[in-house]
Amino acid sequence: MRVPRGLFVGPPACRPNRPHTNKEDGISVEPRINDRIRVREVRLVGPNGEQVGIVSTEDALRLAQEADLDLVEVAPSAQPPVAKLMDYGKFKYESAMKAREARRNQSHVLIKEQKLRPKIDTHDYETKKRNVERFLADGDKVKVTIMFRGREQSRPELGFRLLQRLAADVTELGFVESSPKQDGRNMIMVLGPHRKKADAKVEREAQRVRRAAQREADDKAEREQRAVSRAAAAAAKAATEKQADAS
Repeated sequence: MRVPRGLFVGPPACRPNRPHTNKEDGISVEPRINDRIRVREVRLVGPNGEQVGIVSTEDALRLAQEADLDLVEVAPSAQPPVAKLMDYGKFKYESAMKAREARRNQSHVLIKEQKLRPKIDTHDYETKKRNVERFLADGDKVKVTIMFRGREQSRPELGFRLLQRLAADVTELGFVESSPKQDGRNMIMVLGPHRKKADAKVEREAQRVRRAAQREADDKAEREQRAVSRAAAAAAKAATEKQADAS
């Protein structure tokens, strides 16, 4: 049997691949510009946002060429489609820079984790607490997990008291975002930071600059001190030699 043109009835793996950016279907991720706009007329918007009105696509392209701009289809689903006169290359560049700046300023809050045992010794507790303080100071959330083993599972109050103690010890840097909850053999609490990650990043950068400035000042003072010492030694040597010559 002859298969009509455009109809393919084979299995999916055998079907011919269609381009993902078929501009005629309107599924391209890029807007249609200039001679790729196939409609008869468009609602034209000027380069400064002014409404020109409904004009033929041919006239819109002529206006774009006269202004040394591009005709960009900004609302293809409208009736008629909306097109704007703009410098498309400059528009794409500025959009990319804005997106990059937004990603740079975006606050990414990570969830760190610290695991403790109900009968943790003092040294290990202090180490874990310092880690939690460091995470909170950096603007990250902290998931604190108490791990119970064997008979410890019958004493959940030990883990609860330990988590309360930890929350009280780090109260200046964070707060209890999720109260202690039993989860199988574990008890979990989530601590949230008081300040945002972006603020913590600014503070770390400021501290880095201050430390660098302090190191530079210390190095300068040390160089000056060495110079003074060398000058004093040279003066003492010269005085000794002059005295020896005089005698």
